[in-house]
Amino acid sequence: MKADSSPVDKTATPGRPRDPRLDAAILAATAELLVEIGYPNVTMAAIAERAGTTKTAVYRRWGSKAELVHEAAFPAVPTALEIPPGDIAADIRAMVAAARDVFTTPVVRAALPGLIADMTADDQLNARVMARFVALFAAVRTRVVEGVSRGDVHPDVDPDRLVEVIGGTTMLRLLLDPATPLGEDWVDQTAAIVVHGVRRPQ
Repeated sequence: MKADSSPVDKTATPGRPRDPRLDAAILAATAELLVEIGYPNVTMAAIAERAGTTKTAVYRRWGSKAELVHEAAFPAVPTALEIPPGDIAADIRAMVAAARDVFTTPVVRAALPGLIADMTADDQLNARVMARFVALFAAVRTRVVEGVSRGDVHPDVDPDRLVEVIGGTTMLRLLLDPATPLGEDWVDQTAAIVVHGVRRPQ
C-alpha cells in the first residue's frame, strides 16, 4: 500500500505560527473519516474538505497521510505509568490494560492495518512514528530496572521485548476476534501469563 503523498508547500512562510484550531479540525476530520470510510479510502484531499481547509494547508502540517493518521489515532501517547512503583504485577496489568484501551478505540481499529502497512514500507516514516513512543518505552524500562533491583524481575528480561509481547498480543487478539470485547478478564489473564509464565513451579 502506498501512502498518500504530495509535495510540501514551499511557499509557506518559515516560522509562521500554526493555528491550533485548524490543527484540531484536521485531526478531528481525519478521525471521523477513518471510522466512516476506512484507511484505504481516506485521502488528504478528503481530510482537507472535511476540515474546511486546503490540501496544501494539511501538507504544511503533516508530510504524509500516514503521519497525520498516526497523530489522529494516537492523540495522547502515554508517557509514564500512573500507578505507584513497587509492584511489578500491578505494573504489568496496567501496561496490558493501557494497550487494550488504546488499540480498541474505533479510530485505532480503523487506522491500524493500513498504518502498519505504510510504516513497514517506509523506514523513515516508521522511525518518525515510533519516536513518539520514546517516553513510554523509557517508563517501561524504568519499571523493569526497578523490578530487577528489588529482585522481582528476572535480570534477563528485556524491556523492549516486554513492550512487544504486550502490544503484539493485544493487536493479534483484535485481528483474530475483532467482534468480541476485551474485558477485564482478558486483561487479568494476559497479565497473569506475562507475570507468571505458563510453566507450573516445580
